[in-house]
Amino acid sequence: MSSAPRLRLVLGDQLDPDSPLLADLDAGRDRIVLIEAPGEAGHVPSHQARIALFLSAMRHYAAQLRSRGLPVIHVALDDPRYADVPGLVERLARVAAEVGARELMVVEPGEWRLARAIEQSCAEAGIGLTVLPDGHFLCSRAQFAGWAGERRELRMEHFYRWMRRRHRVLLDDGQPAGGRWNFDADNRRAFPKAGPGDIPPPARFAPDEITREVLALVRRRFADHPGSLDDFGWPVTRAQALAALDRFVETRLAGFGRTQDAMWTGTPFGWHALLSSSLNLKLLNPREVIAAAEGAWRTRGLPLASVEGFIRQVLGWREFIRGVYWQFMPQLAEANLFGHRRALPRWYWSGETRMNCMRQVIGQTMAHGYAHHIQRLMVTGQFALLAEVDPRQVAEWYLAVYVDAVEWVELPNVAGMALYADGGRFTSKPYVASGAYIRRQSNYCAGCAYRPEVRVGEQACPVSTLYWNFLDRHEQRLAASPRTLLMARSVARLGGAERAAIRARAAEMLDNPDRL
Repeated sequence: MSSAPRLRLVLGDQLDPDSPLLADLDAGRDRIVLIEAPGEAGHVPSHQARIALFLSAMRHYAAQLRSRGLPVIHVALDDPRYADVPGLVERLARVAAEVGARELMVVEPGEWRLARAIEQSCAEAGIGLTVLPDGHFLCSRAQFAGWAGERRELRMEHFYRWMRRRHRVLLDDGQPAGGRWNFDADNRRAFPKAGPGDIPPPARFAPDEITREVLALVRRRFADHPGSLDDFGWPVTRAQALAALDRFVETRLAGFGRTQDAMWTGTPFGWHALLSSSLNLKLLNPREVIAAAEGAWRTRGLPLASVEGFIRQVLGWREFIRGVYWQFMPQLAEANLFGHRRALPRWYWSGETRMNCMRQVIGQTMAHGYAHHIQRLMVTGQFALLAEVDPRQVAEWYLAVYVDAVEWVELPNVAGMALYADGGRFTSKPYVASGAYIRRQSNYCAGCAYRPEVRVGEQACPVSTLYWNFLDRHEQRLAASPRTLLMARSVARLGGAERAAIRARAAEMLDNPDRL
C-alpha cells in the first residue's frame, strides 16, 4: 500500500461540516487542502462582497479544522510562493508536486468547468482521482437522471411532488398538508400602497478579525471589481449560518409568503430568508432548513402558504435546478434559442440608468450582492432577454454580482428561466411582461422618467416597448404554444401603424441601450 501523501481538496463552496472528505482520515497520509485562487475571483469580475464571502468562509473553515487537530494545507490568495500561478487547478498541481501526492479526493464540484479541469490536471500528472458523491443534496445526480428518464419535458412541480413524497415533507397521512401541493397563487401580492411597513431585519454579522483582514485584502487586490463592502454582514461560519436560520424562522418566515414577489425602494431584503449563500457554501444543510420551517408550522401554526412557499424553493427549485444543470451541461452554457448577440448595457455594472426599476435593483445588487428572485427574473433578467443580450454575457454577469452565485444554480436560472435561451427544456414559456407588471409589483415606476403604459415616444417605458417588440418579432412562435397564445393574440390586435412605431422605437433603444 502506498504511503505517499493523499490530498483531500475542499472547494470554496463545499464548507460542509459533515463533508465525506473529513471521514476516515489517515493522519499519516491525508492532507486536507483549501486553495484560494485569484483566477477564480477573476474568472468573471466578481462582486467584492462575493469574493470576501468565499475567502472569509474558507479561512474560518480552515481554522476550525485546525482547531480539531486535522492536517490542513491552506494556500492563501496572496501567498508569494504561488504568485505566478493564479489558477486553482495550477495551484493544486503545485501543492501535489511539493508534497509528492499521488492521490486526490474531492467531492463532486459544483461547476462543470472546474470538474473537467481537475480531471485533466490529475490525468496529466498521473495522480489518481477519487470523486465522492455530494451528500449535501437531497437528490443525487443519478437519482435526478433516473427521475428525468425519458420525460420529454422536465417540470419542477412534478419533481417537487416526487421529492415531497420521497422525503415525507409537509405530508399528513400521505397527502399534502392543507390539501394542496402548491400555495403559489397565494404568494404573489404586492406590498400595500403605503409600503411594506415594519419588517424584522435579517441577521447580519459584524466582521471579526479574520473577516476584517479579508475585507482589507479584497479592497486592495480587487479595487476595480464591482460592488461595495460597506455593508458586509453575511454569515461566514456555520454558527452564524445557524443563527441566521433561527432569526428567519422566528421572525420573518411568517411574513415571507404573501409578498415574496413584491419589490419596494429602500427594502432590499423584504421578508426573504437570505440563506442561499449559506446553503450554497454548505454552511447549512437543506435538511435542517426544511425541518426548521416545517417544525415552525407544526408547533407554532405559522401560515402554511409561507412555509410551503419557502420549502418549495429549497426542496423543489434548488434541487431541481441542480439536477437540470448536470443533465444538460455543457450544452446549456451555449444555449441561445433567439440568436441574441447584443452587448450587456454598461449600466448593468453601475445602475446608472433612467429606468428606475433597473436603477433600484442594480443599485441594491452593487451595495449588497443581493436581489431576490423576482428582481432577478422579472427586472434584470427579462430586460436582458427583451434587449437581445448575448446569453453568455448575461450568465457571466449573474455569476459575478451575487454572493450566492455558483454556476450549478446560476446558469440554469439564467439560460432557462430568465432568457428562455434553452427553448424550454424545463420551463413552459418565456417569462416576459410589460412595465405594467413592474408597476403592479413595486413602487419603482413612481420615481421613473418613463411611463409603463406608453409604448412609443420619448416617455415610452423601455420594458414595455421592448416587450411588445418581442411579441411582434416572435408572434408565430408564441402562437404555437397554449402557454403563450394570449401573448400572440394581444400583439395580433395591434394595427400596422402601431406595430411599425413600436419597431422603430425599439430599434432606437436596442441600438443605444446605454442612453436609456
